[in-house]
Amino acid sequence: MMTLSNRTRSGIGYFFVYILLGLFAFIMLFPFLVMLFTSAKQVEDTFQFPPRLLPRQPITETVEGFDEPLPLYIVDTENGQEEFVLVERSVRVGLFAEPDTPEETVVVELELAQETGETVTVDGEELDIYNVEVDGAVVPLALVSRTALGRFADPQNLERTTLQNLRLGEPVDRIAFDFSSYQEVTELHAMDRSLTNTALVTVAVVLGQLTTSVLGGYAFARLQFPGRDQLFVLYLGTIMIPFVVLITPLYQIMVAVDWVDRFASLIIPWIFTAYGTFLMRQFFLSIPKEIEEAAVIDGATRFQILWRIFIPASGPALAALGTFTFLYAWNSFFWPLVVINSGNEANRVLTLALSVLGGRAADSPNLVLAGAAIAVLPPVIIYIFGQRFFVESATSSAVKG
Repeated sequence: MMTLSNRTRSGIGYFFVYILLGLFAFIMLFPFLVMLFTSAKQVEDTFQFPPRLLPRQPITETVEGFDEPLPLYIVDTENGQEEFVLVERSVRVGLFAEPDTPEETVVVELELAQETGETVTVDGEELDIYNVEVDGAVVPLALVSRTALGRFADPQNLERTTLQNLRLGEPVDRIAFDFSSYQEVTELHAMDRSLTNTALVTVAVVLGQLTTSVLGGYAFARLQFPGRDQLFVLYLGTIMIPFVVLITPLYQIMVAVDWVDRFASLIIPWIFTAYGTFLMRQFFLSIPKEIEEAAVIDGATRFQILWRIFIPASGPALAALGTFTFLYAWNSFFWPLVVINSGNEANRVLTLALSVLGGRAADSPNLVLAGAAIAVLPPVIIYIFGQRFFVESATSSAVKG
Protein backbone atom coordinates (compact mmCIF):
# COMPACT_ATOMS: atom_id res chain seq x y z
CA MET A 1 0.00 0.00 0.00
CA MET A 2 1.48 3.33 -1.13
CA THR A 3 1.86 6.11 1.43
CA LEU A 4 2.72 9.76 0.88
CA SER A 5 6.09 10.97 2.11
CA ASN A 6 6.35 13.68 4.73
CA ARG A 7 7.61 16.14 2.11
CA THR A 8 4.63 15.45 -0.15
CA ARG A 9 2.15 15.83 2.69
CA SER A 10 3.83 19.06 3.73
CA GLY A 11 3.65 20.36 0.16
CA ILE A 12 -0.06 19.53 -0.08
CA GLY A 13 -0.68 21.25 3.25
CA TYR A 14 1.14 24.40 2.12
CA PHE A 15 -0.83 24.35 -1.13
CA PHE A 16 -4.18 24.44 0.64
CA VAL A 17 -2.89 27.06 3.09
CA TYR A 18 -1.87 29.34 0.20
CA ILE A 19 -5.23 28.78 -1.49
CA LEU A 20 -7.05 29.74 1.71
CA LEU A 21 -4.85 32.80 2.30
CA GLY A 22 -5.28 33.85 -1.33
CA LEU A 23 -9.05 33.60 -0.98
CA PHE A 24 -9.07 35.80 2.12
CA ALA A 25 -6.69 38.25 0.42
CA PHE A 26 -9.07 38.53 -2.53
CA ILE A 27 -12.01 39.13 -0.19
CA MET A 28 -10.07 41.92 1.52
CA LEU A 29 -8.95 43.49 -1.78
CA PHE A 30 -12.30 43.22 -3.57
CA PRO A 31 -13.76 46.49 -2.14
CA PHE A 32 -10.64 48.35 -3.25
CA LEU A 33 -10.91 46.86 -6.73
CA VAL A 34 -14.56 47.91 -6.91
CA MET A 35 -13.58 51.44 -5.88
CA LEU A 36 -10.78 51.72 -8.46
CA PHE A 37 -12.74 50.19 -11.35
CA THR A 38 -15.89 52.19 -10.60
CA SER A 39 -13.90 55.42 -10.49
CA ALA A 40 -12.75 54.63 -14.05
CA LYS A 41 -16.30 54.13 -15.34
CA GLN A 42 -18.69 56.48 -17.07
CA VAL A 43 -21.81 57.53 -15.18
CA GLU A 44 -24.13 55.35 -17.27
CA ASP A 45 -21.97 52.29 -16.69
CA THR A 46 -22.18 52.66 -12.89
CA PHE A 47 -25.94 52.06 -13.01
CA GLN A 48 -25.69 49.03 -15.27
CA PHE A 49 -27.70 46.01 -14.10
CA PRO A 50 -26.47 43.46 -13.41
CA PRO A 51 -23.40 45.36 -12.18
CA ARG A 52 -20.05 44.64 -13.82
CA LEU A 53 -16.64 44.91 -12.19
CA LEU A 54 -14.60 46.10 -15.16
CA PRO A 55 -15.43 49.47 -16.73
CA ARG A 56 -16.96 49.38 -20.19
CA GLN A 57 -17.59 52.04 -22.79
CA PRO A 58 -20.18 51.87 -25.57
CA ILE A 59 -18.94 51.39 -29.12
CA THR A 60 -20.14 54.07 -31.52
CA GLU A 61 -20.22 54.32 -35.29
CA THR A 62 -20.13 57.35 -37.52
CA VAL A 63 -23.21 57.52 -39.71
CA GLU A 64 -23.69 59.89 -42.60
CA GLY A 65 -26.23 62.61 -41.83
CA PHE A 66 -25.52 62.72 -38.07
CA ASP A 67 -23.13 65.19 -36.43
CA GLU A 68 -22.02 62.81 -33.67
CA PRO A 69 -21.21 59.08 -33.67
CA LEU A 70 -24.19 56.89 -32.75
CA PRO A 71 -24.07 54.07 -30.15
CA LEU A 72 -24.41 50.48 -31.34
CA TYR A 73 -27.00 48.10 -29.87
CA ILE A 74 -27.78 44.44 -30.38
CA VAL A 75 -31.42 44.27 -31.55
CA ASP A 76 -33.74 41.51 -32.68
CA THR A 77 -34.62 41.65 -36.38
CA GLU A 78 -36.14 39.32 -38.92
CA ASN A 79 -32.63 37.98 -39.53
CA GLY A 80 -31.92 37.32 -35.86
CA GLN A 81 -29.72 39.54 -33.68
CA GLU A 82 -27.89 42.36 -35.45
CA GLU A 83 -25.92 45.46 -34.52
CA PHE A 84 -27.99 48.59 -35.18
CA VAL A 85 -27.29 52.22 -34.29
CA LEU A 86 -29.63 54.20 -32.06
CA VAL A 87 -30.96 57.07 -34.19
CA GLU A 88 -33.78 58.29 -31.90
CA ARG A 89 -34.15 57.71 -28.17
CA SER A 90 -37.82 58.45 -27.55
CA VAL A 91 -40.40 57.60 -30.19
CA ARG A 92 -44.02 57.88 -29.04
CA VAL A 93 -45.84 54.70 -30.02
CA GLY A 94 -49.17 53.11 -29.29
CA LEU A 95 -50.21 49.53 -28.69
CA PHE A 96 -53.23 48.87 -30.91
CA ALA A 97 -55.51 45.83 -30.96
CA GLU A 98 -58.82 44.54 -32.27
CA PRO A 99 -61.60 45.23 -29.71
CA ASP A 100 -62.46 41.52 -29.73
CA THR A 101 -58.86 40.43 -29.05
CA PRO A 102 -57.21 43.19 -26.94
CA GLU A 103 -54.38 40.86 -25.90
CA GLU A 104 -53.04 40.69 -29.49
CA THR A 105 -51.43 44.09 -30.01
CA VAL A 106 -49.34 45.74 -32.72
CA VAL A 107 -46.89 48.59 -32.19
CA VAL A 108 -47.39 51.64 -34.38
CA GLU A 109 -46.05 55.17 -34.12
CA LEU A 110 -48.74 57.56 -32.93
CA GLU A 111 -47.82 60.01 -35.68
CA LEU A 112 -48.74 57.39 -38.29
CA ALA A 113 -52.12 56.60 -36.69
CA GLN A 114 -55.21 58.70 -37.46
CA GLU A 115 -57.73 59.30 -34.70
CA THR A 116 -61.35 58.67 -35.75
CA GLY A 117 -63.07 60.26 -32.78
CA GLU A 118 -64.88 57.00 -32.04
CA THR A 119 -64.50 54.92 -28.90
CA VAL A 120 -65.13 51.36 -27.85
CA THR A 121 -65.56 49.79 -24.41
CA VAL A 122 -63.29 46.83 -23.65
CA ASP A 123 -63.47 45.14 -20.24
CA GLY A 124 -65.20 48.19 -18.80
CA GLU A 125 -62.56 50.62 -20.15
CA GLU A 126 -63.31 53.13 -22.89
CA LEU A 127 -60.65 53.06 -25.65
CA ASP A 128 -60.14 55.41 -28.60
CA ILE A 129 -60.36 54.07 -32.15
CA TYR A 130 -57.60 54.87 -34.66
CA ASN A 131 -57.11 54.08 -38.31
CA VAL A 132 -53.85 52.16 -38.46
CA GLU A 133 -51.99 50.75 -41.44
CA VAL A 134 -51.20 47.06 -40.91
CA ASP A 135 -49.61 44.95 -43.68
CA GLY A 136 -50.49 47.57 -46.29
CA ALA A 137 -54.17 47.86 -45.28
CA VAL A 138 -55.78 50.55 -43.11
CA VAL A 139 -57.90 49.03 -40.35
CA PRO A 140 -59.65 50.54 -37.30
CA LEU A 141 -57.96 49.47 -34.07
CA ALA A 142 -58.37 50.39 -30.41
CA LEU A 143 -55.52 52.21 -28.61
CA VAL A 144 -54.72 49.96 -25.65
CA SER A 145 -51.77 51.92 -24.20
CA ARG A 146 -49.01 54.41 -25.01
CA THR A 147 -45.26 54.15 -24.46
CA ALA A 148 -41.91 55.36 -25.80
CA LEU A 149 -39.40 53.18 -27.66
CA GLY A 150 -36.02 53.70 -29.24
CA ARG A 151 -35.59 53.76 -32.99
CA PHE A 152 -32.70 51.63 -34.24
CA ALA A 153 -31.37 51.57 -37.79
CA ASP A 154 -28.97 49.51 -39.85
CA PRO A 155 -25.80 51.64 -40.12
CA GLN A 156 -25.38 50.45 -43.72
CA ASN A 157 -29.01 51.11 -44.64
CA LEU A 158 -30.76 53.74 -42.51
CA GLU A 159 -34.14 52.98 -44.10
CA ARG A 160 -34.08 49.58 -42.40
CA THR A 161 -35.29 50.42 -38.88
CA THR A 162 -36.91 48.78 -35.89
CA LEU A 163 -38.49 49.96 -32.64
CA GLN A 164 -37.47 48.40 -29.33
CA ASN A 165 -37.40 49.25 -25.63
CA LEU A 166 -34.19 51.19 -25.06
CA ARG A 167 -33.85 50.23 -21.38
CA LEU A 168 -33.96 46.55 -22.29
CA GLY A 169 -31.55 46.96 -25.19
CA GLU A 170 -28.06 45.47 -25.05
CA PRO A 171 -25.41 48.04 -26.01
CA VAL A 172 -22.30 46.93 -27.85
CA ASP A 173 -19.39 47.85 -25.59
CA ARG A 174 -15.76 47.08 -24.80
CA ILE A 175 -13.56 47.16 -21.73
CA ALA A 176 -12.11 50.67 -21.46
CA PHE A 177 -10.91 52.86 -18.58
CA ASP A 178 -12.07 56.46 -18.38
CA PHE A 179 -10.08 58.57 -15.90
CA SER A 180 -11.86 61.83 -16.68
CA SER A 181 -13.70 61.55 -13.36
CA TYR A 182 -10.41 62.24 -11.54
CA GLN A 183 -9.92 65.44 -13.53
CA GLU A 184 -13.50 66.51 -12.90
CA VAL A 185 -13.20 65.87 -9.17
CA THR A 186 -9.97 67.84 -8.82
CA GLU A 187 -11.02 70.76 -11.02
CA LEU A 188 -14.73 71.21 -10.36
CA HIS A 189 -14.97 70.08 -6.74
CA ALA A 190 -11.72 71.67 -5.44
CA MET A 191 -10.29 68.30 -4.47
CA ASP A 192 -6.83 69.44 -5.56
CA ARG A 193 -6.79 72.18 -2.93
CA SER A 194 -8.05 69.79 -0.27
CA LEU A 195 -5.36 67.28 -1.26
CA THR A 196 -2.67 69.94 -0.91
CA ASN A 197 -4.03 71.03 2.47
CA THR A 198 -4.12 67.46 3.72
CA ALA A 199 -0.56 66.83 2.58
CA LEU A 200 0.71 69.99 4.31
CA VAL A 201 -1.11 69.21 7.56
CA THR A 202 0.01 65.58 7.51
CA VAL A 203 3.68 66.41 6.89
CA ALA A 204 3.63 69.05 9.64
CA VAL A 205 2.01 66.70 12.14
CA VAL A 206 4.39 63.84 11.28
CA LEU A 207 7.50 66.03 11.62
CA GLY A 208 6.15 67.57 14.83
CA GLN A 209 5.37 64.24 16.46
CA LEU A 210 8.73 62.75 15.46
CA THR A 211 10.56 65.74 16.93
CA THR A 212 8.67 65.86 20.24
CA SER A 213 8.68 62.07 20.62
CA VAL A 214 12.43 61.82 20.07
CA LEU A 215 13.17 64.61 22.55
CA GLY A 216 10.69 63.34 25.12
CA GLY A 217 11.71 59.72 24.71
CA TYR A 218 15.40 60.54 25.14
CA ALA A 219 14.67 62.65 28.24
CA PHE A 220 12.66 59.90 29.92
CA ALA A 221 15.13 57.19 28.90
CA ARG A 222 18.49 58.80 29.66
CA LEU A 223 18.18 62.01 31.68
CA GLN A 224 18.01 61.82 35.45
CA PHE A 225 15.75 64.39 37.18
CA PRO A 226 13.43 64.30 40.20
CA GLY A 227 10.03 62.73 39.55
CA ARG A 228 11.01 61.45 36.10
CA ASP A 229 9.30 58.07 36.36
CA GLN A 230 6.20 59.49 38.04
CA LEU A 231 5.88 62.17 35.37
CA PHE A 232 6.26 59.56 32.64
CA VAL A 233 3.52 57.39 34.15
CA LEU A 234 1.25 60.45 34.39
CA TYR A 235 2.01 61.44 30.81
CA LEU A 236 1.44 57.88 29.60
CA GLY A 237 -1.88 57.78 31.43
CA THR A 238 -3.26 60.50 29.15
CA ILE A 239 -3.63 57.82 26.47
CA MET A 240 -6.58 56.44 28.44
CA ILE A 241 -8.54 59.72 28.19
CA PRO A 242 -11.17 59.38 25.42
CA PHE A 243 -10.93 61.93 22.65
CA VAL A 244 -14.60 62.90 23.03
CA VAL A 245 -13.81 64.20 26.52
CA LEU A 246 -11.17 66.54 25.11
CA ILE A 247 -13.22 68.01 22.26
CA THR A 248 -15.05 70.71 24.21
CA PRO A 249 -12.06 72.13 26.19
CA LEU A 250 -9.82 71.83 23.14
CA TYR A 251 -12.32 73.72 21.00
CA GLN A 252 -12.61 76.42 23.68
CA ILE A 253 -8.84 76.82 23.58
CA MET A 254 -8.95 77.19 19.79
CA VAL A 255 -11.60 79.90 20.15
CA ALA A 256 -9.55 81.70 22.81
CA VAL A 257 -6.40 81.81 20.63
CA ASP A 258 -8.43 82.56 17.45
CA TRP A 259 -7.35 79.36 15.65
CA VAL A 260 -10.82 78.22 14.59
CA ASP A 261 -11.01 77.59 10.83
CA ARG A 262 -7.21 77.78 10.54
CA PHE A 263 -4.42 75.31 9.79
CA ALA A 264 -2.86 75.86 13.21
CA SER A 265 -5.80 74.11 14.87
CA LEU A 266 -5.12 71.01 12.75
CA ILE A 267 -1.39 70.91 13.51
CA ILE A 268 -0.34 72.38 16.85
CA PRO A 269 -2.60 70.30 19.17
CA TRP A 270 -1.42 67.05 17.55
CA ILE A 271 2.35 67.38 17.46
CA PHE A 272 2.56 65.95 21.01
CA THR A 273 1.86 62.27 21.55
CA ALA A 274 2.24 60.11 24.62
CA TYR A 275 2.31 56.97 22.48
CA GLY A 276 5.21 58.27 20.38
CA THR A 277 7.15 59.28 23.47
CA PHE A 278 6.59 55.84 24.98
CA LEU A 279 7.68 54.12 21.75
CA MET A 280 10.92 56.13 21.45
CA ARG A 281 11.69 55.74 25.16
CA GLN A 282 11.41 51.99 24.91
CA PHE A 283 13.68 51.95 21.88
CA PHE A 284 16.29 54.24 23.46
CA LEU A 285 16.40 52.01 26.54
CA SER A 286 17.56 49.16 24.29
CA ILE A 287 20.71 51.08 23.26
CA PRO A 288 23.68 50.08 25.50
CA LYS A 289 24.72 52.78 27.94
CA GLU A 290 28.38 52.01 27.25
CA ILE A 291 28.07 53.66 23.82
CA GLU A 292 26.71 56.82 25.38
CA GLU A 293 29.37 56.83 28.08
CA ALA A 294 32.11 56.48 25.48
CA ALA A 295 30.66 59.43 23.57
CA VAL A 296 30.60 61.54 26.78
CA ILE A 297 34.27 60.69 27.43
CA ASP A 298 35.07 61.86 23.88
CA GLY A 299 33.46 65.21 24.70
CA ALA A 300 30.09 64.81 22.94
CA THR A 301 27.16 66.87 24.20
CA ARG A 302 23.67 65.51 24.85
CA PHE A 303 22.38 66.79 21.53
CA GLN A 304 25.37 65.34 19.67
CA ILE A 305 24.77 61.95 21.29
CA LEU A 306 21.10 62.13 20.38
CA TRP A 307 21.74 63.24 16.79
CA ARG A 308 24.72 61.04 15.93
CA ILE A 309 24.02 57.87 17.94
CA PHE A 310 20.41 57.49 19.02
CA ILE A 311 18.57 58.82 15.97
CA PRO A 312 20.57 56.79 13.38
CA ALA A 313 20.05 53.66 15.49
CA SER A 314 16.29 54.22 15.86
CA GLY A 315 15.36 54.06 12.19
CA PRO A 316 12.75 51.26 12.56
CA ALA A 317 11.03 53.01 15.47
CA LEU A 318 10.98 56.37 13.68
CA ALA A 319 9.60 54.76 10.52
CA ALA A 320 6.88 52.94 12.45
CA LEU A 321 5.89 56.07 14.37
CA GLY A 322 5.95 58.16 11.20
CA THR A 323 3.73 55.67 9.39
CA PHE A 324 1.21 55.51 12.23
CA THR A 325 1.14 59.29 12.50
CA PHE A 326 0.73 59.68 8.75
CA LEU A 327 -2.24 57.33 8.67
CA TYR A 328 -3.91 59.10 11.58
CA ALA A 329 -3.31 62.65 10.32
CA TRP A 330 -4.31 61.83 6.74
CA ASN A 331 -7.57 60.12 7.71
CA SER A 332 -8.56 62.49 10.52
CA PHE A 333 -12.19 63.56 10.11
CA PHE A 334 -13.94 64.37 13.37
CA TRP A 335 -11.61 67.10 14.62
CA PRO A 336 -11.45 68.90 11.21
CA LEU A 337 -15.25 68.64 11.07
CA VAL A 338 -15.46 70.43 14.43
CA VAL A 339 -12.86 73.14 13.94
CA ILE A 340 -12.92 73.78 10.16
CA ASN A 341 -15.98 75.09 8.33
CA SER A 342 -16.85 72.60 5.57
CA GLY A 343 -17.72 75.51 3.28
CA ASN A 344 -14.21 76.94 3.63
CA GLU A 345 -12.57 75.45 0.51
CA ALA A 346 -9.30 77.27 1.21
CA ASN A 347 -8.62 75.37 4.47
CA ARG A 348 -10.72 72.25 3.90
CA VAL A 349 -9.00 68.84 4.12
CA LEU A 350 -9.73 65.70 2.12
CA THR A 351 -12.06 64.06 4.60
CA LEU A 352 -14.30 67.12 4.67
CA ALA A 353 -14.15 67.45 0.89
CA LEU A 354 -15.26 63.83 0.54
CA SER A 355 -18.26 64.38 2.80
CA VAL A 356 -19.30 67.39 0.71
CA LEU A 357 -18.66 65.50 -2.52
CA GLY A 358 -20.83 62.61 -1.32
CA GLY A 359 -23.78 64.98 -1.17
CA ARG A 360 -23.17 67.01 -4.30
CA ALA A 361 -22.32 64.08 -6.55
CA ALA A 362 -24.67 61.48 -5.07
CA ASP A 363 -25.95 60.71 -8.58
CA SER A 364 -22.42 60.11 -9.90
CA PRO A 365 -20.81 57.17 -8.04
CA ASN A 366 -17.77 57.33 -10.30
CA LEU A 367 -16.97 60.86 -9.03
CA VAL A 368 -17.48 59.90 -5.39
CA LEU A 369 -15.24 56.84 -5.69
CA ALA A 370 -12.64 58.81 -7.65
CA GLY A 371 -12.43 61.18 -4.69
CA ALA A 372 -12.25 58.20 -2.33
CA ALA A 373 -9.41 56.70 -4.38
CA ILE A 374 -7.48 59.99 -4.19
CA ALA A 375 -7.86 59.91 -0.40
CA VAL A 376 -7.15 56.19 0.08
CA LEU A 377 -4.23 55.48 -2.24
CA PRO A 378 -1.51 57.60 -0.49
CA PRO A 379 -2.01 55.93 2.93
CA VAL A 380 -2.07 52.49 1.28
CA ILE A 381 1.21 53.21 -0.51
CA ILE A 382 2.82 54.55 2.67
CA TYR A 383 1.65 51.48 4.60
CA ILE A 384 3.01 49.08 1.97
CA PHE A 385 6.45 50.67 2.07
CA GLY A 386 6.49 51.04 5.86
CA GLN A 387 5.02 47.75 7.01
CA ARG A 388 8.38 46.02 7.42
CA PHE A 389 9.41 48.61 10.00
CA PHE A 390 6.51 47.63 12.24
CA VAL A 391 7.94 44.19 12.81
CA GLU A 392 11.48 45.50 13.30
CA SER A 393 10.29 48.06 15.81
CA ALA A 394 8.14 45.56 17.72
CA THR A 395 10.85 42.91 17.94
CA SER A 396 13.56 45.33 18.96
CA SER A 397 11.84 47.51 21.56
CA ALA A 398 8.39 46.27 22.53
CA VAL A 399 9.15 44.65 25.88
CA LYS A 400 12.17 46.55 27.11
CA GLY A 401 11.87 49.09 29.84
